[in-house]
Amino acid sequence: MPSGRVRTAEILEFEVGQVPEFPKYTTQIMNLANQNAQGTRPRVVGQMTDLIKEFPGRSFEEWSAWYCQTQPGGIEMATDRVYSMVENLREAILLIDKPMVRQWVEDLVLAKTFAGLRVQGALISRVADMKGTSYRLATPEEESHGVDGYIGNTPVSVKPDTYATKNMLPEAIDAQMIVYAKEKDGVSFSFDF
Repeated sequence: MPSGRVRTAEILEFEVGQVPEFPKYTTQIMNLANQNAQGTRPRVVGQMTDLIKEFPGRSFEEWSAWYCQTQPGGIEMATDRVYSMVENLREAILLIDKPMVRQWVEDLVLAKTFAGLRVQGALISRVADMKGTSYRLATPEEESHGVDGYIGNTPVSVKPDTYATKNMLPEAIDAQMIVYAKEKDGVSFSFDF
């Protein structure tokens, strides 16, 4: 059976013409700025899935004209929001020196890892108690698939409530979720299994 592959850039070029090329790292910075500024959220640029369904045309040129007519100011407002955050990032990056990077790495690798693993163990243990069953923490192999432990025979993953908002994490985890939120004197958690 024949097979093949078409790169996304080729699809885009076929559909929309010349695709812009950006200098190295700039799209990462703009993506980060957009996440922080929420520049391309539906309230700013419109609900894209609904708009594309409503779009009566076929070509990219028709889409561009139709979008700009139905969502006047959307592109400009998104651009202003993202650019403003790029400016904030530009100022912040000037404050970063090697000692600050070391402090950040130590905090991430030492403090946050230690605390995070303790939270995982405590929550898995507590949920197992609530369900009246046993538990165990995951092996390194299981962890590589996003599983933090087992409650009875059920694989579980423990995530902070902010996890869902982190669009940069494309992993698909085949486990039941225990979601927690940090509070002043501990954590609250929920699960649905």
